[in-house]
Amino acid sequence: MMTKPTWFDSRIENALLEHQSPDDEQGYFVYQLDALKSHLEQLQQQEVIKLWFAVKANPLSKIIQTLDSANFNFDVASTGELAQVLAQGISPDRILNTGPAKSKKQLTDFVKLGVQTFVVESLNQLTWLNEVIVEQASTEPSLAKKPTVLLRVQLQWPDGEKNPLGGNSLTPFGLSVEEWQNVQVSDYPNLDICGLHIFQWGNMLSNEKMYSLWSQMVAPLTSLAADIGMELKILDLGGGLGIDYLDEGKQLSWQQVINDLADIKVQSGVEELWLELGRFAVAECGYYVVPVVDRKMNYAQEQLVLAAGINHLIRPAITEQPFPVTLLRNSNAPSQAFDLHGPLCTSLDKLGHLPLPNDVAVDDKLVFGYCGAYGFTESMPFFLCHQLAAEYVFQAGALVEIRPAQPATSYLA
Repeated sequence: MMTKPTWFDSRIENALLEHQSPDDEQGYFVYQLDALKSHLEQLQQQEVIKLWFAVKANPLSKIIQTLDSANFNFDVASTGELAQVLAQGISPDRILNTGPAKSKKQLTDFVKLGVQTFVVESLNQLTWLNEVIVEQASTEPSLAKKPTVLLRVQLQWPDGEKNPLGGNSLTPFGLSVEEWQNVQVSDYPNLDICGLHIFQWGNMLSNEKMYSLWSQMVAPLTSLAADIGMELKILDLGGGLGIDYLDEGKQLSWQQVINDLADIKVQSGVEELWLELGRFAVAECGYYVVPVVDRKMNYAQEQLVLAAGINHLIRPAITEQPFPVTLLRNSNAPSQAFDLHGPLCTSLDKLGHLPLPNDVAVDDKLVFGYCGAYGFTESMPFFLCHQLAAEYVFQAGALVEIRPAQPATSYLA
C-alpha cells in the first residue's frame, strides 16, 4: 500500500486533485507560499549570519516577494535577475552581484542602478569596477560611492570528490589564492575591498563535513587577506546547504549550521558572515505535476513516458539527483521501480529510476517534490518545441495560476 511521502503536504494534495488542467497543460509547477513564509521565518531566527537568496534558484515574482517579506537580501548573477528583483520594489542596496561573467558594461549598468555590493572574480573585473567608479565620480560626483567588494577565492580539496561548483575541479569561479596574491588592496582606492567569497560544495548533507570544510578555509583566507593588505570584515561562504531528495535520513540540522557558523565567525575574526541560500530556502515549497502518457515493458524494465521531462525539470539529467515522486491518487497496489522518461528525442530525458505503485496507468498524474528550486528556471524548455510549463501558487487554501502554459508558437519566430 502506498504511503504518502513526508515531503507531500496534505494541505495542497486536495487542491491538486481538484485542479482541472486545461487540455494544453502538459505539466505545471506549484509553489506553496504559506509554507515558504513559515520556513523563511525559521531561518531568520538567528543573529549569526546575513542571509541572501540566490535568485537563480527560482526567480518567480511571488517567490522573490515572499523572500523580501522575510527580510532576505538578494544574490543576482545577471542583468535579467537584477531587473526582476528591482521590479519587485527591492532596494538595490540589498543586492549582491555574483557570477563569473561580469563585463565592464555590466558593472557600469549595475553601479548606475544603485548596486553597491560586488563579488569580483578576476583581475579584469577588479580593474574594471575601479574604473567604473572613477568614471562615475567624474560625471556624477554626487552619486559616486565606494562599493563593497569581495574577492572570490577558488580553493581545491584533496579528497578527490568532484562537484559542478567547487570541490577539486577547476571552475570559472574566482581565482586561486596564488593569483589573488598579485593584488594589493591599496592599489584600488575607489573600492572598499573588505571581504572574501568562497563556495565549498553543492547540496551538502553532512553538518560534520560542512563544518570541516569551513574550518579548513579559515587559515588560507585570513592569510590571503593579510598578504594583500585587506582588513577582512566579511566572509561569504556561498551556499551549498543540501536537501535530502531521496529521504535517506541525511537532513541537515539548521541549528547545528548556526552553531558551527558562530564558531567559524570567531575563528576568522570577521564582523559579518554571509550565506547565499537557494535550494535550502525554497526547494521544499515547490511541486511539479505531470501526466503519464505511456507505460511499457522494455528488456524486463517497466518504463513510464511522461508528457514533459527535462524540458521542464532538467536537474536529474545533469546531477543524477532525481526529485522524489508520488502518485496523485490513492493506491493499495504494491510498489515497484519505474524508469521515468520525458517526451524529448534524447536518452538524456530521464527523471529517475523511482518507486511507484505498480497500478500506475496512462493519464495518471505524478507529483515530484522539492521542486521549488532549480526546477523550470534551470531547464531546457525550447527543445522539440514543447509547451512552456504553467506555474501556480498555493496560498490561503487557494490554487492561483501565475503564468499559463505557453505553446511553442509563443516563442518561435
